[in-house]
Amino acid sequence: MGPIRSVVIALSLGISLAGPASADVLLMESIQSVPSVQTPRKGMNMDGVRNSYGNPVKEYPAVATTGNPRHPPITRWDYQGFSVFFENDLVLHSVVRRPDTN
Repeated sequence: MGPIRSVVIALSLGISLAGPASADVLLMESIQSVPSVQTPRKGMNMDGVRNSYGNPVKEYPAVATTGNPRHPPITRWDYQGFSVFFENDLVLHSVVRRPDTN
């Protein structure tokens, strides 16, 4: 057995016997543990959201950058338990908020 091969085998054994590797763990609640909340679907327009869910608790003004079409205005509406994000006047994403545990 050549000296390089012996070194490679020794290093391989040393690494495998060194113990388990460590890594960060991200803990997330499963979607099943959150009560079912109906939120607006992607692509609904603002009028449809307002007609289906009523007036939001809070409306934030649109945020945009210099009218660049690659950066359209984004608006956020907060409802009881969830927020809706719009790109121009269409739903981009809805987010269910966790209840406060305080």
